[in-house]
Amino acid sequence: MPPKAKAAGRVRAPAKRKLAEKFSPGEVLTDMAKKSWKLGAPVGQGGFGLIYLAEENSAKPVGADARYVVKVEPSDSGPLFSELKFYMRAAKPDQIRNWMKSQKLKSLGVPRYWGSGLHVRGEKSYRFMVMDRFSTDLQKKFEENGKQFPRKLVLQLGLRLLDILEYIHEHEYVHADIKASNVMLGYSDPNQIYLVDYGLAYRYAPDGVQKEYKEDPKRCHDGTIELTSIDAHKGAAPCRRSDLEILSYCMAQWLCGRLPWEDKLQDPLYVKESKIRSRENISEFMSKCFSSQDKPDEIQKFMEEVKSMDYQDKPEYEKLRSILQAGLKSIQAKDDGKLEFSAVDTAAPKPPKKTLKRKVAAEEAESGTGGSPIKKKRVPTKKEANGVEKSPRKGQKRAAHTKKRSSPKSTDGEMATSVSPGPAKRGRPKKIR
Repeated sequence: MPPKAKAAGRVRAPAKRKLAEKFSPGEVLTDMAKKSWKLGAPVGQGGFGLIYLAEENSAKPVGADARYVVKVEPSDSGPLFSELKFYMRAAKPDQIRNWMKSQKLKSLGVPRYWGSGLHVRGEKSYRFMVMDRFSTDLQKKFEENGKQFPRKLVLQLGLRLLDILEYIHEHEYVHADIKASNVMLGYSDPNQIYLVDYGLAYRYAPDGVQKEYKEDPKRCHDGTIELTSIDAHKGAAPCRRSDLEILSYCMAQWLCGRLPWEDKLQDPLYVKESKIRSRENISEFMSKCFSSQDKPDEIQKFMEEVKSMDYQDKPEYEKLRSILQAGLKSIQAKDDGKLEFSAVDTAAPKPPKKTLKRKVAAEEAESGTGGSPIKKKRVPTKKEANGVEKSPRKGQKRAAHTKKRSSPKSTDGEMATSVSPGPAKRGRPKKIR
């Protein structure tokens, strides 16, 4: 008898790699430059190991305010090895400092590389990398805010990510996995953002020679499925326009809460075709994401600019910045350096202050001493609607009016803090590698 066919849709899962063992606080690692780093408490976990607080080695223990973190993973695991290539080539502190000076930038959200090496413990070998410490990631902020960011904030984020992408593009790399969970807030400055996780970073122009467009079926849909570029869906290596396309999806998602194809993320072909249709008809895409009165023109213009690019084209970064800056101007805002994650309702009126006469009248009405007191069990006539007679005596009219103004039914406080709920909460973006 012929062998039974395998059940459709079942794929054998790859063997799970073991995480690096947990190191105790005080463990000292020595990098390739012979610099020693002391570990503190673990503060996070990557795919293959833990992330520890760290400081330069000294007699003091590593405190909770440590400025650095160390990623540690088994030396035979791949992700950190791939990241290290980018950091060692393009993220040395002097490189970043010189770029900021040449571009007249006050800040640049590229994590700085401080050292790396191998650490042997017993018969096991571990790879490690030292980098800046960060605070929370943007995905947590997005979820805390009902999966919707204010327009000003989104445009500010777009401008800062453009600065970051221009830097890494000029250093021969593309990121290929821009998303909220890969954008971190600074530890010492929460108004600064950093683009992290260069595990999918690709050297698109080694030694200045750009790679040519070539589709590889084995590489189809690399990246985070809802945000990855059409190039990646087709199996082509990422390029500069790929990063900008991903950035446009991020900005749209942060503004409207949900992209049109997020209903079928388990179907990569559906997502791919949806993105292709959206690129062909950007106006239709915008209508699916936004109501007519809330449609941000700058996002459409940004997407149209990216659409006009060829695979090997160098982006016009300044033109893209001007599009986002025009968006800020249209809402009478500017990039003031402050990241405000919740929209503030400035239109809510403050309760009116009582004048002395009104205050006295209110007190008289409540005590029944002012004007003609209102009898408790008296049934008002039709003409006494709202507590005012057709020809009221002076004290009565003033008392009734004041009582209405000081009614406890005022909702001013609620109006000032209410936020429209965003789409239903879902998990973190699904990553396909």
